[in-house]
Amino acid sequence: FSKKVEKPMHFIIIAFALATAIVPLVYETNNPGCGTCSPNVIWDKCSTKDEGELCIVRGNQKVDFVIDIIGGASAFIALIFCTVAMVWVYLHVRRQETRNRRYNFRQHNADNHKESRRIRKILFLYTLSLYFTYIPTLFVGLANNPISESIGKTLGPLLGFWNMLVYFLPNCLKYQRDHPGTWLVTAYFQVLRPAPCAWSP
Repeated sequence: FSKKVEKPMHFIIIAFALATAIVPLVYETNNPGCGTCSPNVIWDKCSTKDEGELCIVRGNQKVDFVIDIIGGASAFIALIFCTVAMVWVYLHVRRQETRNRRYNFRQHNADNHKESRRIRKILFLYTLSLYFTYIPTLFVGLANNPISESIGKTLGPLLGFWNMLVYFLPNCLKYQRDHPGTWLVTAYFQVLRPAPCAWSP
């Protein structure tokens, strides 16, 4: 997998990153936007007399459109790749459990697919967090208005928060088993809070 997929994937990522960085520089279409530079065009009044008409002060709409297409395509490809990779990992673990079942003589009635079901749940949650973050971002990006831009910039950083919840989920479920009747939110609080010794100098 690493030889066939990982190396070409790195090349594609580098190519996309260079394209989105170099093309706006060549056409001098980078403009400041919320602490960063982006190829979005800047609009302003065409003249002091015209009230409603706006003209492009700096930027290029074609370059902006191409960069948006590249960004949307890269996000869509990443979603497909992550989905396929997670399905492949689950099927690989499932096949391994099936092969190990042949040598399970003493515990022939044991649950042989416990690990694959656990991995399937975790991978499903990781994939769900990706879709929950990037699918709305792709759709609101088509609207091209301040509200959709705010939604997209809010959902992006939340991906790390969803991944954190999924990462600590097994620990929280173990805490619930050790403390019956505990809510999942309380289990997250107990697992994520720092230990008392961490505050000591």
